[in-house]
Amino acid sequence: MVIEKTYLIPTTITEALEMAKANNDTFKYLAGGTDVMVNRFQGNETSPCLIDISKLEELKGIRKEGGFLRIGALEPLEDLKRVQELKDEFPLLIEAALSVGAPLLRKTATIGGNVLCENRCLYYNQSEWWREAVGYCLKCEGDICIATQGKKACFSELVSDTAPALIAMEAEIELLDVDGSKRIPLMDIYTGDGVKPRNISPTAILTAIFLPLNKGFKGVFNKVRERESLEFTSLTSAVTLDKDGNIRIVLSGVDPKPVVVLGKNGDDRSELIKKAIKGARAIDNDMYSRKYRREMIGVYLERSFGELGVK
Repeated sequence: MVIEKTYLIPTTITEALEMAKANNDTFKYLAGGTDVMVNRFQGNETSPCLIDISKLEELKGIRKEGGFLRIGALEPLEDLKRVQELKDEFPLLIEAALSVGAPLLRKTATIGGNVLCENRCLYYNQSEWWREAVGYCLKCEGDICIATQGKKACFSELVSDTAPALIAMEAEIELLDVDGSKRIPLMDIYTGDGVKPRNISPTAILTAIFLPLNKGFKGVFNKVRERESLEFTSLTSAVTLDKDGNIRIVLSGVDPKPVVVLGKNGDDRSELIKKAIKGARAIDNDMYSRKYRREMIGVYLERSFGELGVK
């Protein structure tokens, strides 16, 4: 049976939602395409319908709004470095965005797409013939996790670099769906389940990201990867200290969801590091070993505390 493939280009959010509703569970939203199209090439994403939302002007622009900086979900990662408000209050986000891939990729990749990028695993992100030969895993409708040999849990890793930085600065997101809109903390969309890593309705569109102004965030960003301009993260850490002495540690690349540890300036630094390492359910499904990545959590957090002047 031949399945007809459809490519739709809405010009308004309302039209996009109508298209999504009409195509039910057989579509995928497409913006920059740097994640979706690679997964389609590997056979990990097979939706017969693509809804290209890159033309939606409602999802673009950066402006102050009600005590927050509103960042449209379609803003390209490379363009964030030119925004004065980000330079002034949220330079950590610029650093995180510029750590993603190479400049050419960042000119296409969007901040919304990076926040929602699919979890990755060494045994999943391979060609179709490779996965068929080694055996299908839980994430591609198999019955076992090849990395752990377990049958209950998938540990594909969250590899977004902007998500840790945003969560460390208390980011909220706006989601628009067929039944209305809602605004929630970014952290709340991640499930910790490697097979279904986000609890967002398939028809929902991430419209914007909101960062609270006047918090006085100071932050440190670190990332482990094999090649600077090519590889997805094996460990990303973002640590912030705000003007009230609140510490937020957020990690990606070592768990199916962001690892978040909260503290206050003056808390035992070694205890905060222990909590972060304990929360990271890293397994050997990456080019770097589980042991090395867990050790690097401690190295990065000690370095971050020193740079931030955490007591």
